[in-house]
Amino acid sequence: MSLKARKRLSIIVLLIGMPAYVVVAVTVVNMFDLTQHFLLQLLVYVGLGIVWILPFRELFRGIGQPGPDDE
Repeated sequence: MSLKARKRLSIIVLLIGMPAYVVVAVTVVNMFDLTQHFLLQLLVYVGLGIVWILPFRELFRGIGQPGPDDE
């Protein structure tokens, strides 16, 4: 996949995919009663915050680097 295509796809993932994942993650966490366990709630949110990026690790790798056509 070209760098330009990866940059466009990463923007789509960040603008559409991430907010959708946040809604799903909050919905799943609210299904469990974690309101009285602050540390458990913190661990779940931190874990979910890390898990969402794992499938997109290769997509985001090198996005901030200048492309071969850039000077």
